[in-house]
Amino acid sequence: MTTNATVFCPHGGAGTSIPAMPIWSIEGGIALREGDSGTLTCPFLPPCVGYTLRSMKLNASTIAGANAILETDFNQTLTGLPLLIAEHHHTVDNSTPTPIANGAEPAALSSELADAVAPVVVAAPPTAAFVLVTPVPAIPVTFTLTSAFPSQWVLTRVSEPPSSSHADLTNGDPAGAVVVPAGGAWDTPTLVVTLTLSAAYLTALGTGRHHFYMTGVSRRGLSSVQESVITVS
Repeated sequence: MTTNATVFCPHGGAGTSIPAMPIWSIEGGIALREGDSGTLTCPFLPPCVGYTLRSMKLNASTIAGANAILETDFNQTLTGLPLLIAEHHHTVDNSTPTPIANGAEPAALSSELADAVAPVVVAAPPTAAFVLVTPVPAIPVTFTLTSAFPSQWVLTRVSEPPSSSHADLTNGDPAGAVVVPAGGAWDTPTLVVTLTLSAAYLTALGTGRHHFYMTGVSRRGLSSVQESVITVS
């Protein structure tokens, strides 16, 4: 991945990557390394303001001692949402998880590293309403994730004004957001994760629209995201 890659948050905000050590260029773009940051022009409130790049350690290439970032490395905004990254140079990705001995040929990529199919994520219901004067006991949301090479999932809440807050709910929230199973592990081709939001939790969030984003990630780093939007009035 270089500074010429296009980067977007799920709301369409464009990213600008900032290399801390601009020492290697590919077709005019500076190669990025783990720990490099970026800014986002996100129109959503609260906005996705930026990101810090992390390597999935799927390649052995380093730049000044830090892992080179791949276009397919799973990366997130500072609010925990997945980045959409597309690189445009013509350098072929022959990355391997371990260094190649001098004069040796790289081994063929495993099926999981050659995977080009992003996970499928379904949220049900996609929208729901919670009325403070006549509250229901709880609102359940079911997320179904499918991938041939599953790796992990992340559940994130982002609330519009007046709350303007966000939280990682991968392990739930003791205030009344129960996630089953919790923890983000994903090791079966199909996984169902249920989020149950108590009346007390939704009341504490307050009026407005609250977005619950489920992101599924493959071992290659490909990801998909779907949301369920709960409106509290």
